[in-house]
Formats: sequence, structure tokens, C-alpha cells
Amino acid sequence: MKWVCQELGMKSILLLLLAVCLCLSIGVQAQITDPSEVSALKEIRSNLIDPMKNLSNWDRGDPCSSNWTGIVCYNRTLDDGYMHVQELELLNMNLSGSLSPKLGNLTYLKILLVNGNQLTGPLPEELGYLPNLNRIQIDQNKISGELPKSFANLNKTKHFHMNNNSISGQIPHELSRLPALVHFLLDNNNLSGHLPPEFSELPNLLIIQLDNNHFDGTTIPASYSNMSKLLKIDLSSNQLSGSIPSNKFSDNMTTIILSNNSLTGNIPVNFSRLPFIERLSLADNQLNGSVPGTIWENRTLTNGHKLIFLEGNPLCSRANLNLFCGSNQDGIESEIPKNIPVSCPSQACPPSYEYPPGHPESCVCAAPLIIEYRLKSPGFLRFGPYQNGFEEYLSSGLRLNLSQLDINSVTWQEGPRLKMSLKLFPDNSSHVFNSSEVRRIWRMFTGWQVPDNDTFGPYELLDFILLDPYKKGMSKSLNLLLY
Repeated sequence: MKWVCQELGMKSILLLLLAVCLCLSIGVQAQITDPSEVSALKEIRSNLIDPMKNLSNWDRGDPCSSNWTGIVCYNRTLDDGYMHVQELELLNMNLSGSLSPKLGNLTYLKILLVNGNQLTGPLPEELGYLPNLNRIQIDQNKISGELPKSFANLNKTKHFHMNNNSISGQIPHELSRLPALVHFLLDNNNLSGHLPPEFSELPNLLIIQLDNNHFDGTTIPASYSNMSKLLKIDLSSNQLSGSIPSNKFSDNMTTIILSNNSLTGNIPVNFSRLPFIERLSLADNQLNGSVPGTIWENRTLTNGHKLIFLEGNPLCSRANLNLFCGSNQDGIESEIPKNIPVSCPSQACPPSYEYPPGHPESCVCAAPLIIEYRLKSPGFLRFGPYQNGFEEYLSSGLRLNLSQLDINSVTWQEGPRLKMSLKLFPDNSSHVFNSSEVRRIWRMFTGWQVPDNDTFGPYELLDFILLDPYKKGMSKSLNLLLY
């Protein structure tokens, strides 16, 4: 009898321990996001004004398990047993307020997107201590103050997109230590001081876009002509003085824009040795020296359009330069994409369905996904010659067939930037994408999983439009874009 009681006692203890473990397990699972990151997100939210109530679900549940708007987490717990925030995507939400220093507590963050809002105040120094940050996009806000020197610690950051703000002061020369940086876009700000000559030491820089700032009276560092991988440089509208560096920049250069400054002297002979140049704009300067005759040989026009822009310089008084000086049309033109005509009965498809132009079966109705998309710094001035290459690049990057992509319209915007309206068509017998495929395509865009391309440069997703066949059951999954 005593043995039976002891056995029952042991069972009771084991059951009690099991119950305790179960309770602890439930407690851990109920709060799976790192508590320090949860606290940081709440502080970040308190610094923002959200008139559209896009972040209304940030006051309930757990960020990762409850799918807070704009929060993308790693799809597994890490070594510490918690989920962590991988991306903060708060773009185009009409937010105002300021960026909280608590952003520095999101130490696993890879992508920070707050572009297209009304944010004010300075950039927190704490952003410079995010060891995993790959992309920072704060463009098209009202951010002010100077660039923190702490940004020199962002060793994994490839993309600095901070254009169209009110960022001021000197560009820290310490940023030249960034080993991964490929795109440095700070055009349309209030930067001043000098251009750091140390930027020539950036080993992977492809695009430097600093037009429309206030580098008044400073010169273009001679070292900039030694950037071996550079594709595009835009230093226009900065009141730069002095001469143009005599070397030819990178052999891969497609775009050199130095217009609307106070540059003097000659046009470098080495500019005639740039085999891939698409646009050379030196307009509205004080250039009065010699013009190498070889500069326009075999490259006067690119696909019927002007390539070299010299108008507004004293050297244009010479009669033999009329072709390059006769007009100040250094602008951009509207274009109509080349599309495959569809010869099918009109009005045969139900609402939200249409005939895919490239579908291998004729006159098959399908419901497209509509993507509003923009190239932020393309390495060309005319889209037509690059349309086929772009279609192959984007369709393969999205892991779709070429026939599933249709470019509905293209519009050049100030910058120049190229806005596109795209249609993606399903390639299956149901004539619609299934929900998992819609989510996959959406994440390919929002997570920048489409590989970078030197010619087409960085892009931004402006909208991801779901027609009626996709809306049921999908709006919550894509609440980031469907607010």
C-alpha cells in the first residue's frame, strides 16, 4: 500500500511539472518577438502621427505573430529563441512625426523603408549601429539635419536612398569606408561644403547622384575620375566651379550629368573613349576651351536622339557646334512602349479579365496583377532600345515567363526617373494567380529579391493593385500595400 501511494505521489509530481512546463511554453509562444524589439516598436510608433490609421493594429498582439502592418519578421526563431524584425516597411503611409532613436534597437533589421511620407527632424545617430542593414530608404520626406558620422559603420548597407529631403551640412568623409555601398542617392537636399575626394575609395559604388544641392564654389575632385565601377554620376545644379577632371571616369559610364554649374576650361579628350555613354550633359556652364572632335564620332545620336548637351556655354559661339548647342532640350520625352497587338473579339472577357498580349494561347481571358513601378536612376535616357532587355530582366527576376509580363505605360519623370505601369498575367488553366503566388510576387518586390541590374539601377514599388478576383481573402495578407 505504501509503495502504491509513493507511486501515485511521483505521478502527481510529474503531472505538476508537465503542467508547469506547458504553461511556460504557452507563455513563451504568446510573446515570440524579442521583448526589446517590441518595446522599440512601440516607442517608434509613439513618435509618429498616423492620420490614416495604418498602424492601428500596433497596439494589440505580438508584432511577428499578429502581423503588425509594415513589420516583416524572419520566418523562424533565432538562437535566442525569439522572432526578430527583418524589415520595417512604412512607405507611402502619409505619416508625419520623426524617426525614433529606438530604431537602433532593431539590431536584426535588414531593410528600412519610410519613404514617401511627411517625416521631419534629424536622422538618429543610432541608425548607424544596425549591423545587418542592407537598405535605407527615407527619400521624399522632410528630414533635416546632417548625415550622422555613425553611418560609416554600416558595413552591409548597399543602398542609401535619401533624396528629396532637407538634409544639410557636409557629407562625412568617413562614409568612404563603406565596403558594400552601390547606390548613393542624396539629390534634392541642402548639402553643402565640399565633395569628399575619399569617395573614390568606395570599391563597389555604381551610382552617385547629388544634383540640386549647395556645393557652391567647390570643385569636382580629380579622384572621382578613378572610380573603376561607376556607371552614373549626376552633380548638376550645384554651382560647382573649376575644371572637369581630365580622366574619363569608369569605362562602364553610361551617364555623366554636370549641367547648370560654373565649370570652366576644356571638355576632356578622354570623354571620347567612353564606349557605353548614353548621356553627356555639360550644358549651362562656363566651358570655353577646346572641344575634342572625337567626342561625337559615331555617337552624335543614340537611336535618333541627342546624346551630348553643350548649350549655354561660351564655346557654343563656334559654328561647328550647332548640333549640340542649338537647343536646351536636355529634358525627357514621353514614350509609348512596344506592345504585341491582340486580335481578339472586343468585350469578350468578363470584368477584371483581359487578353494577355503575350499569351501562347490566343484569346484566353486572364486577370492580371497591376504593378506601379519606378526606376529611380536608370542608366539611359530612352527606354525603347532597352525595353526587350528590361522585360527579360524583370520576368526572369520574378521567376515568370516572358509572356506573362506586359508593360502598359512608361512615363519619364523629373530626375530623370522612369515610372511604369506593369501587368503580370497568370500562366495556368484557372486564368488567375493562386494566393500563394500573389504573395510570392508581392514579397519579391517589397523584399528587393529581384536581383540588382547595372543598367536599370534601383527601383521602387509604388503600388500593387489587386483586381476583384484577388481581393477576397487577400487584403489582410497584403495590408502593407492595401491600406
